[in-house]
Amino acid sequence: MKGDLFSSQHVVQPAQAPGMTVENAKCIRYAVDGEMLARQGAMVAYRGNLQFERKGQGVGGMLKRAVTGEGLPLMAVRGQGEAWFAHEAQNVFVVEVDPGDEFTVNGRNVLCFDATLSYRIATVKGAGITGGGLFNSVFSGHGRLGLVCDGSPLVIPVSPQYPVYVDTDAVVGWTAHLQTSLHRSQSLGSMLRGGSGEAVQLMLQGEGYVVVRPSEVTPQKGQQH
Repeated sequence: MKGDLFSSQHVVQPAQAPGMTVENAKCIRYAVDGEMLARQGAMVAYRGNLQFERKGQGVGGMLKRAVTGEGLPLMAVRGQGEAWFAHEAQNVFVVEVDPGDEFTVNGRNVLCFDATLSYRIATVKGAGITGGGLFNSVFSGHGRLGLVCDGSPLVIPVSPQYPVYVDTDAVVGWTAHLQTSLHRSQSLGSMLRGGSGEAVQLMLQGEGYVVVRPSEVTPQKGQQH
């Protein structure tokens, strides 16, 4: 076969090492040799001897039914082979988590991750978080975490001198040791007069980074298109 479709840009090459790699801007490849975890329904292709098991209630007591308050369902992938993961043609990125690190992330942005990562549910300080509920996922340990994002994310440094305010529907995640709280940028009178439409943000303080997607579209709105 000939043509641009069969060029080296699109034809996958053999995996160079086990584990997670970015196949292209929209897809992650995982060379499985044992076990890994992924969002249910995110597998778009695989080859080799792999078994897929739904994990709605958790894996080894580590994963709970409500992954982020949105109840993101997960699956375990076991065996030897290769699998490719994607979600609604969103951009994909890999986060390296080292011992001592923690990364808090909205469950809607989780695509797949190493089974060596530890995981817990954490409450986001404040009430009324619309995009991600009141709970986020906190990953720690040692391993790789594959994420999806609408468009190219913004990674904004946070310092004690310069806290960052983010739209609650746009935040993807943040690094450990950042403190969160809700911030109102408008007075009640301004809101009653129409205001800017940006009445409440999530404020992050401390030392670290916050990741924001360039979109305020909520998951519910996105499903309507």
